[in-house]
Amino acid sequence: MEDLTANHMMRHLSSALDRGEDIGHYGRLVYAIVARHFLDEDTLVDQLAKDRDFGETEARALVQQVQEREYSPPSRAKIMEYQGKQDFPIIPDTTDPDEGNVYRDLEFPQTVYDHISEYHEQKASD
Repeated sequence: MEDLTANHMMRHLSSALDRGEDIGHYGRLVYAIVARHFLDEDTLVDQLAKDRDFGETEARALVQQVQEREYSPPSRAKIMEYQGKQDFPIIPDTTDPDEGNVYRDLEFPQTVYDHISEYHEQKASD
């Protein structure tokens, strides 16, 4: 948890969950995509289930979906797009251009960076 909360946005989301707030569909999605690289599955499910509008069964289904699809952590631009679709502010300070950049503060497993490289290579060859 300590590594995960090195990123301000993830600390903001974790704190909101700890308070039992509804962080919205996209807040939960972003949290699950990023946090799965730092928390074991049960801890991640427990964190997501703290959302007052989201139970353990729903949390476990979301974690399973994110793991099966191997979603890469989203860019700041994608998170801003998600944020526009819900009330809860995923990025607490949208005026800070570094806020929401999870790659700046967090070190992901090499497989994440490899997956992103493969995606960009495939896009370039299409």
